[in-house]
Amino acid sequence: MCIKTKSEMFCLGIVILSFAIAVYLYPMMPDRVASHWNAQGQVDGYTDKFWGLFIMPLVSIALLLLFVAIPRIDPLKENIQKFRKTFDIFVILVLLFLFYLFGLTIIWNFGTKFNMIWALVPAFVGLFYYVGILVENAKRNWFIGIRTPWTIMNENVWNRTHKLGGKLFKISALIAVLGMLFEDYALWFVLVPVIAISAYLVVYSYFEYQKEMMRKPKKKKK
Repeated sequence: MCIKTKSEMFCLGIVILSFAIAVYLYPMMPDRVASHWNAQGQVDGYTDKFWGLFIMPLVSIALLLLFVAIPRIDPLKENIQKFRKTFDIFVILVLLFLFYLFGLTIIWNFGTKFNMIWALVPAFVGLFYYVGILVENAKRNWFIGIRTPWTIMNENVWNRTHKLGGKLFKISALIAVLGMLFEDYALWFVLVPVIAISAYLVVYSYFEYQKEMMRKPKKKKK
């Protein structure tokens, strides 16, 4: 898949930098590195240093290829072009988020101990808030946004669901800020609102679709 735009080139630069850092630091890392943290921000999983260093660059390149492909293969790609700038910024933020997580993991494994969940909260706040912006601007397509059978089938349902979804995801970002104030419950403030909002929007889109169908005039029997 050919990388053409400036934003795609910037993202490729992030990926190349993460691989370069992983290669450079590989000889210096311990054989076993911390790779997973629990809800309290404490290490509860270790892995080989190869995977500890290279898993995030590998995930980043896989996501970049997916994000590059989406605007080119979507049957409704002309709609994606209507909010392409917003989508491109989202892709950059996702890869910067992964790079930030990659950096935190390296810092931890070099001996600087901190609460990993608390350190990630500001990144989650920024990402969730921008997801709200992306959702508000997304036009009907098959890959990006709140894709339920009912939003895909009806443009009015798509628009109403995404207008509400954008506001709710921004609110979830503001709730996530509380995770910085209540460190022991940081992960709950980050994840629970997003999960609840996602579930609510699925149900909301269903009922909006039912309303839309009721508005349609019934065909008269011959």
